[in-house]
Amino acid sequence: MHWYTSVLKKYVAFEGRARRQEYWMFTLFNIIVSLVIALVESLIGTASVLGIIYSLAVLLPSLSVTARRLHDTGRSGWWILLAFIPLIGAIILLVFLCQDSQGDNQYGANPKTSQSF
Repeated sequence: MHWYTSVLKKYVAFEGRARRQEYWMFTLFNIIVSLVIALVESLIGTASVLGIIYSLAVLLPSLSVTARRLHDTGRSGWWILLAFIPLIGAIILLVFLCQDSQGDNQYGANPKTSQSF
């Protein structure tokens, strides 16, 4: 839960870096919440209004943590646009997001060495 709330606190912070753990824990919690909302909506039998509202609410935090994750691998946040290339773009972006930190770079200090959790 800590990783999810920390990303939401940095709502539109596109500068800086995000560790793999921060990105993937946010993504995991985001998927779990989306599935729970979909389950509740299907049990109630309503349209997916809550799902749409939730998706819009986490759109900017999702983009910002993805940009910060790409910064951690030494890439610009503009690499997010690879997702618009069918299939191949998503695979390449997934590989970039899974890579380890690249030490200190132009986006800041290595978050593995600068954070104390």
